[in-house]
Amino acid sequence: MGSVRRITDDLEKPDLDDRSYRVIELPNKLEALLVHDAETDKASASLNVNVGNFSDEEDMPGMAHAVEHLLFMGTEKYPVENEYSSYLSSNSGHSNAYTAATQTNYFFECAATHESNDQPVNGTAVINGSAGGASRGPLYGALDRFAQFFVKPLFLENTLDRELRAVDSENKKNLQSDAWRLSQLAKSLSNPAHPYHHFSTGNLQTLKEDPEKKGVKIREEFIRFYERHYSANRMKLVVLGRESLDDLEHWVVELFSEVKNKDLKQNRWDGVEMLSKQQLLTEVLAKPVMESRSLEISFPWQDEDDMYETQPARYISHLIGHEGPGSVLAYLKEQGLAQTLSAGYQPVCPGSAFFEIDIGLTPKGLENYHEVARIIFKYIGMMKANPPVEWMHQEMKNMAEVDFRFRQKSPASRFTSGTSSVMQKNLPRNWLLSSTSKFRKFDAKAIVQAMQYLREDNFRLMLVSQDYPGNWDQKEKWYGTEYKVNQIPPDFLSDVRKALNAPTEDRIDELHLPHKNEFIPTKLDVEKMEVKEPTKTPKLLRNDDLVRLWWKKDDTFWVPKANLSIKLRNQVTYANPLNYVKANLFVSLVKDALSSYSYDAEISGLSYGIAANMLGVDISVHGYNDKMAVLLEKILITIRDIEIQADRFDVIKERTARKYKNWGYQQPYYQIGDYTRWLLNERSWMTDSYAAELPHIAVEDIRAFAPQLLQQAHIEILAHGNLYKEEAKKIANLIETTLKPRALPTSQWQLRRNMIIPPGSNFVYKHTLGDPANINHAIEYYLDVGHVMDLPLRSKLQLFAQITDEPAFDQLRTKEQLGYVVWSGVRPAAVTMGFRVLIQSERDPDYLETRINSFLLKINTVLDSMSNEDFEGHKRSLINKRLEKLKNLDFETNRLWAYISGEYLNFHQVDRDVTEIRKLTKADIKEFYAHYIDPESPTRAHLSIHLHAQASSTPPELSPEEQKSQAIGLIGQVLGNLGVDVQETLLKKHFEAVEPNDQTNMIAAIKGYIGDSAPAPKVEQILEQMKAAVSQVQVALKIKPPVPETNGEQVAAHIPTPVIIKDAHQWKADLQVSKGPVAVADIREFEDLESKL
Repeated sequence: MGSVRRITDDLEKPDLDDRSYRVIELPNKLEALLVHDAETDKASASLNVNVGNFSDEEDMPGMAHAVEHLLFMGTEKYPVENEYSSYLSSNSGHSNAYTAATQTNYFFECAATHESNDQPVNGTAVINGSAGGASRGPLYGALDRFAQFFVKPLFLENTLDRELRAVDSENKKNLQSDAWRLSQLAKSLSNPAHPYHHFSTGNLQTLKEDPEKKGVKIREEFIRFYERHYSANRMKLVVLGRESLDDLEHWVVELFSEVKNKDLKQNRWDGVEMLSKQQLLTEVLAKPVMESRSLEISFPWQDEDDMYETQPARYISHLIGHEGPGSVLAYLKEQGLAQTLSAGYQPVCPGSAFFEIDIGLTPKGLENYHEVARIIFKYIGMMKANPPVEWMHQEMKNMAEVDFRFRQKSPASRFTSGTSSVMQKNLPRNWLLSSTSKFRKFDAKAIVQAMQYLREDNFRLMLVSQDYPGNWDQKEKWYGTEYKVNQIPPDFLSDVRKALNAPTEDRIDELHLPHKNEFIPTKLDVEKMEVKEPTKTPKLLRNDDLVRLWWKKDDTFWVPKANLSIKLRNQVTYANPLNYVKANLFVSLVKDALSSYSYDAEISGLSYGIAANMLGVDISVHGYNDKMAVLLEKILITIRDIEIQADRFDVIKERTARKYKNWGYQQPYYQIGDYTRWLLNERSWMTDSYAAELPHIAVEDIRAFAPQLLQQAHIEILAHGNLYKEEAKKIANLIETTLKPRALPTSQWQLRRNMIIPPGSNFVYKHTLGDPANINHAIEYYLDVGHVMDLPLRSKLQLFAQITDEPAFDQLRTKEQLGYVVWSGVRPAAVTMGFRVLIQSERDPDYLETRINSFLLKINTVLDSMSNEDFEGHKRSLINKRLEKLKNLDFETNRLWAYISGEYLNFHQVDRDVTEIRKLTKADIKEFYAHYIDPESPTRAHLSIHLHAQASSTPPELSPEEQKSQAIGLIGQVLGNLGVDVQETLLKKHFEAVEPNDQTNMIAAIKGYIGDSAPAPKVEQILEQMKAAVSQVQVALKIKPPVPETNGEQVAAHIPTPVIIKDAHQWKADLQVSKGPVAVADIREFEDLESKL
């Protein structure tokens, strides 16, 4: 074995980056970036493999994606399928993976040490000895399990069917998503000789049913794919931890040197066009699921991966995608043709790329989409006629340099996953962190050459609309999108040619290149001071009838940035659905009026937001603080003085109508949270109430309504970041003097309260989803626990959620395959909290309800059998999560603003939670379970929301005889794969008196059979694997477990019969209401007029 090659220890990094780095190459040519961060509380690793769905076999699309799923299902060293996830869960961690065109990316994060984050680091426990003198923290164990994915995965037969169903469920989750549908349509209508053409996700048909019909042994195919494409020299690894670089290197060499190197070439697709002459100069007319209108112009483009110093497409996209004065979007909006526009370089794979321009059209723009395209080509012609402007490139370069200098840390797994992907690029290794975020060279020639791809013979149009043309004549194979393909008319093509080559006098005067950007920050000074420990509470600089001003000078991140959060409390915004719709229309009109002005600020790292909510109107400004007050003043003046134009009102109103209509076509698991909030909140409405009010609102109504929003208000402000006290006071004064509202007394503030679900109740709300083609149901199973400020109860709820997180996913998602979307955990409401399980599934909600009940019933056994060591491990894991360090200024602002706007002022909540969690015993959690969770508990308070799909993918149910016959056949197959001699007659005899929905007796029958047919030492091992297989068989054959009898002997006999909520208003009227938010501390405690910072 050769030696480790150290490539570099010197990486270009941000000014405030206190990490150290090392790039190495192992003898097997696996390249790794090691990251030492002495202060991190999260360790992480990611491995990126240079293979993705472009390498799928043509007759088995989705293979790369399926292999990604299967690697999680056990390895030779760690054969238990949930060993990896269970280990991570017990160490405050999680994992994920994704498959792209040419990459598969695996990543995880976990606690950096075994001790809680508020404990000394030097107490770390030693596991299996030490490496290079370092104690082995959780990272080592996680890396050990992770590395085995790439050393010796098992591809267990008994997990194969389940994971392929997970892939199938993931695909079905996306079937009604326009993003997926339109992406696949573009691919399906590309050159069949290019892998871009292929279906990438895969489904049960492509990965199992069709291959098995042809006699293909699919497990062998997946292993063959893995062996053919997974090689150490194609792998890029990033490892981040507290350990020294030498220790991290030792671990990586120890654990990853076993990965086989097959010296495979980089996957490239040079010389194959994504769009051949047959696909170019066509217009694809596509019908979306949601109400939307868009025009996409796609230009096949050069691969710019090796042009990382010049990035010509980035300069071009800056011009075409600009939204300020003179831009193509500003002109299209002025003409009433478009609402949005984006443009940019889209790499597809090494050797292929697109440059895409996407335009969100108005109804007028749809009617005149060729005119929209002509205007864009006129802008391109004007742009090409002007030589590249060096000062503009320098402006972009300077801004990119500032952004990189002051880049803050991101969550550990986001960093490792993103960086391992970057490592696949042919970059100098000391540029792995800066990558293409920087502009390095101005190359006018390269920009001019790139512009030559914007030609009249090198594009395709895609027009998306539910209304036009109406006579779609084809359906896309994989998603069923209706579409029609036309050749671009010769007269339009002639117009494009003229637009591109128009002389100066024929150009549109309003279109010109951007002016100099006045928002680029120049004052980047930060007065960094020695701080023993950052403060956790902001200071209250002002607290009168009109204004409450909170301020915290950044004492943690030391960047020249700040965040302003402003709440204009009023009684008007949420008085009724009509007012709320008016408020949202007004906010949208303000943002529309600001769009051209604010664009320069946005590309200079200074952005804003405005939103209406139940308490009033929120304004936020965040980014570099240098020009922050300038942007804020413009926002405030626009809110105060906006002149609402009838044509812009019509555009915004129509867009809002589409938004309301499209809400019901979202994925069910997106919708279900709104139903839960509607039922739990004292005052709340659903989208259909807003949609009913919208047609009755005219432009005059908004003109009359706007002054009411500002007539009387209370202003609450948080100024956080690189701002001094006097600057914060000036901001408060600016808001007050610009808006000049009359003070709103606290007695008139909107009150947030929740409905109290009574103990012993069992409510179900049922609703049929609006999308007739959606096949997925959803359930949110909610157990109300109590008031969110009940500290002991909140701590127990959090620990219970921690304990059940991995088992819930393992049972309901992995083993039972109920759906791709399975979540469980704490659900906070305005002033109450509870435990929830959320599932999106092809199985109906009534069935899902029974499976959740079954899972929760078993938790008592889990708690009983849990060792004290495991219980303390869960406490430690939860404490680590609660004490996780805030990664950047935005994270801290969001936390502070949540405490302030929530009105609890509980700035020390994390510390109080941790203190309480430390006291908890297993007996506390068992008592909590018995009272609030156990389905048989007479004191638990349960509410389920059932969203029913109109469509169904479920085949006709088999007869009991067919179910039993097929179940025995499938069980025989699994036993055979496990090496058991299967005699069909004898197997059927063992199942004579067993019903296929009786899981207990099925397992007993299997035990009896394998006792006769397998060597004694193997019986228990096989039986353990067959327990999971029985669940898979039942899921595959749509076999439901028996409904419990109410005879007092059944486990679930005492679950109350659910009460169906038929009238939500009456249901709420019959319930009690919680108390509203009450601060946990006297607000005067935070007053400070003499702050030193």
